[in-house]
Amino acid sequence: MDPKEFCIRGKQMVDYIVDYRESLDKHRKVFPEVKPGYLRPLLPDAAPEEAESFEDVMSDMERVIMPGASCPAATELEIVMLDWLGKALQLPVEFLSGSGGGGGGVIQRTASDATLMSMLSARHKTLTKLGREQPNQVDGKHLSKLVAYMSDQAHSSVERAAIIEAVRVRKLPSDEKFSMRGVELEKAIKQDKENGLIPFYLCATLGTTSSCAFDNILELGPICQREGIWMHIDAAYAGSAFICPEFRPLLNGVEVRIGQVDKLLLEHHSWNFADSFDFNAHKWMGATFDCSPMWVKSRKDIVNSLKVEPPYLKHIHSESDIITDYRHWQISLGRKFSSLKLWFVLRLFGIKKMQELILSDVAMAREFEEFVRKDERFEVTNEVKLGLVCFALKGSNELNRHLLEAVNREGKIHITPTELRSKYTLRFVICWGNTRESVRFAWEYISSKATALLSSPSE
Repeated sequence: MDPKEFCIRGKQMVDYIVDYRESLDKHRKVFPEVKPGYLRPLLPDAAPEEAESFEDVMSDMERVIMPGASCPAATELEIVMLDWLGKALQLPVEFLSGSGGGGGGVIQRTASDATLMSMLSARHKTLTKLGREQPNQVDGKHLSKLVAYMSDQAHSSVERAAIIEAVRVRKLPSDEKFSMRGVELEKAIKQDKENGLIPFYLCATLGTTSSCAFDNILELGPICQREGIWMHIDAAYAGSAFICPEFRPLLNGVEVRIGQVDKLLLEHHSWNFADSFDFNAHKWMGATFDCSPMWVKSRKDIVNSLKVEPPYLKHIHSESDIITDYRHWQISLGRKFSSLKLWFVLRLFGIKKMQELILSDVAMAREFEEFVRKDERFEVTNEVKLGLVCFALKGSNELNRHLLEAVNREGKIHITPTELRSKYTLRFVICWGNTRESVRFAWEYISSKATALLSSPSE
């Protein structure tokens, strides 16, 4: 959609909202008359492969959404959209509400919220189990022993969640490719259990913030399953790429497929090692902020962790097989109609167009990587798998700090730093809407600043 058409569609949406408000007193009812479950039969079972017209989507606003007003339409569309998206990502069927199992999806605000909720669910599940097994223990005794695990490359939101939930957290060292491995988890669990602690949660990252590294969930998953540890998958940035068949293998371990399992994995009764999975659709899928889809294998585990039902919020069918009450799936009670933006994005782009855009972005990242590698002054400091290239001038950390300052000073482009094994590193990421021209401009700009910096007498 070009900028001009985007503005036209934006004006149409504003007009639609104004017309809706003006019609409330005339022919629209303030309370829906539809029955629970009305919406799913009105929509296809999966997201469209090809893009659909804006006019068709707006026509369906009246046919599908308006009969249910904001609720139950907001809830029921969210259920269907998370199934659409889950199928596009080829998630295990246990995560889909339409599968008839115990799982389902919810749109959290951010991946940080999803991490917090998954850890809270794991904590409640573990404490409930321990309370049944050891009913005579003093309150709080078990809580003080709980320990969660994360990589030294994991996002700080994991550590923040542990602070909020008053549990210990242990950072595990990553390998030479910045990946968390099973041997380190085994070692930590053994040591913690010997010290009387209770391992209960692991956050594995697919596409770390610093370098877009991928934890080895094929190794971590069987360990978590054996030890009864909740494994949450944080794929905040990388998750969008899994709609592409070329990148779906990066998700293996969330669901292990025949031919990819060895004898160790076959000893486990389930090949879906993840208890929850999340990514940010607002990062690389065209949805506006905030929109962070999250799936759980057991909806009861997430609901039970926060379920409080005063009379003024109780519904007759709350959390029955018919009605989902998302206030039990998140921290806040109120929520947005976030599934509507997913509905528009998935239909207006279609799966094929989304795949093309992501593949194009990755190709541009590869091109930037080649620019860096061909310049002998620079080095690439990560394994480039998707759209993030980590690079640095060959030299001191101070030199690279000066380069970052020089690049960002004029505001023509903006890049962010990180540290990889104590190496000060610059991060260049391809975002939604970049072009080959903008990538080439960025590299030429960075290169010119490096030339000026290296020719300076002080350097």
